[in-house]
Amino acid sequence: MVKYLASVLLLCAACGPVPVHLAEQQCLESAQLAQRPQGSFGIVADNHGNVGTNLSIGISSDYLRGRDPDAVYASCVQNKSGFLPSQPFSSLPDAHIWP
Repeated sequence: MVKYLASVLLLCAACGPVPVHLAEQQCLESAQLAQRPQGSFGIVADNHGNVGTNLSIGISSDYLRGRDPDAVYASCVQNKSGFLPSQPFSSLPDAHIWP
């Protein structure tokens, strides 16, 4: 019974709020995806003449709904930490990584 209780307490501790700075780091990608889709393309060739490609596209529902990236970021940080972010997403250098 004691082992069970200890396991439950550990699980509950993992669900608790995180520090604001950690929540801000975790929420960057959500805000970036609300700005615009992300994508990558790669070509790989080996010594035997085999060629392969890789295409990856990420589009968030926030982008499709036209949500403001600042609002997405603030909501995400508040949900994870219980506090508003220390600064808006649009003022961060990571908000301007795409041309």
